[in-house]
Amino acid sequence: QVQLVESGGGLVQAGGSLRLSCAASGSIFSINLMGWYRRAPGKQRDVVAISANDGSTNYATSVKGRFTISRDNAKNTVYLQMNSLNADDTAVYYCRAWALTFDSWGQGTQVTISS
Repeated sequence: QVQLVESGGGLVQAGGSLRLSCAASGSIFSINLMGWYRRAPGKQRDVVAISANDGSTNYATSVKGRFTISRDNAKNTVYLQMNSLNADDTAVYYCRAWALTFDSWGQGTQVTISS
């Protein structure tokens, strides 16, 4: 199993930046994909960005050009750099790590954008 712990959420003004971190522990060698998801108030949880072991990344249309997902394999950590934040980015952000044999989620970290 893989355990995930997110950090870096908080309150930031519109136009500002935040960087989320997600530290993985446990059977990290088995991870195939890591990603960030978010659940805005009153909405379902949606994908934000995904990073695969081959280095490829994918982003939701709404965050392309503003958010960057990256992985530091030496630290077993995945990051989400968020720039040009706006009110629509307010949500609880979740880290996810998965492969064929497991699917692990972090506890979530709140990101609030003030106008």
